[in-house]
Amino acid sequence: MLIIPVKEGENIERALKKYKKKFDKTNVMKELRTRKEFVKPSIIGRQARIKAAYKARMISAEI
Repeated sequence: MLIIPVKEGENIERALKKYKKKFDKTNVMKELRTRKEFVKPSIIGRQARIKAAYKARMISAEI
């Protein structure tokens, strides 16, 4: 549970902004999306290799 201390006379908009920033840092939504469905470890590894190959091609294309 996130607790955001609000000072006396502080604007509610500022408190909401603090809450949103703190919520984003906890990565709750990112974790929920990954847990939504199971992905096999072999598929995760394959996607990582494809991403690495893509990055390597982009770096070599710049040179």
